[in-house]
Amino acid sequence: METANSNSPTVEERGWLRTRKWLLLRRASQLSILGLFLLGPWFGIWIITGNLSASLLLGEVPMTDPHAFLQTLAAGHWPAAELVAGVVIVVSFYGIIGGRVFCAWVCPVNLVTDAAAALRRHFGLKGGANLSRSMRYWLLAATLLLALVTGELAWETVNPVTITHRGLIFGMGVGWLVVFGVFLFDLSIAGNGWCGRLCPTGALYALVGKKSLVRVRAERRDACNDCLDCFVVCPEPNVITPALKGAPGGSDLIESGACTNCGRCIDVCGQEVFRMGTRFGKTTKGVNRTSGACARTDKADLKQT
Repeated sequence: METANSNSPTVEERGWLRTRKWLLLRRASQLSILGLFLLGPWFGIWIITGNLSASLLLGEVPMTDPHAFLQTLAAGHWPAAELVAGVVIVVSFYGIIGGRVFCAWVCPVNLVTDAAAALRRHFGLKGGANLSRSMRYWLLAATLLLALVTGELAWETVNPVTITHRGLIFGMGVGWLVVFGVFLFDLSIAGNGWCGRLCPTGALYALVGKKSLVRVRAERRDACNDCLDCFVVCPEPNVITPALKGAPGGSDLIESGACTNCGRCIDVCGQEVFRMGTRFGKTTKGVNRTSGACARTDKADLKQT
């Protein structure tokens, strides 16, 4: 495990499993969901039919991707009642557990971007294109405008999320070029560039989960030793500072909808500052001590690590 500070407890001290618990749970979730989709085409066991854009669980429960749903509306098509019910279910679910939980716990592209991020840390790659994190919201608007102009879900023909998921189920073909392109982009051009700065689907889920119930909390922030390990592994490091270094009496809650609830900050923190909780938990006393190191890290966004 890569650390940012030699004072941090090592993997040997805390244990390999303990420093990867949430990571392993996420991988189990991603692979299990993919496996459920594969059971039908491969073995004729239809637990889930469809794909991540629109699916049916056990032949009864519809699930509709809100981004695809909005594109359908923008294209001038009124969705069937089943799709409407599906988007209500999905938005309600992610509105409770965190919109970008989809990104960290479900989306297959996350496996690709996490691999690129791990290689960047391993080889100490820094810098890259300085893309604004607000760009994803502009791209979200652009995908809806594209649907409005063309009358079709045009974005879905090039959406890496759609291409990757359908490709894994029905055969990748040239889809491998898209997957490899995302990997190279994140590895060599912009660290966490696709998920953190460009993906319009993730942007919409960030809006959906803005007020979600389940949140990461910096519950023991007084114990923070400024090792920066959480900033190094977090795909959205800018969301940490307000909770970790807030004013006395301020919230220890990571409020931003951009947080994916991936739990990596919990895994790597040797001081056990973070935990998964809810927005209604008790707020701990703040320390109001944004260190120089932390301030520089937040401002530079770890220089696209």
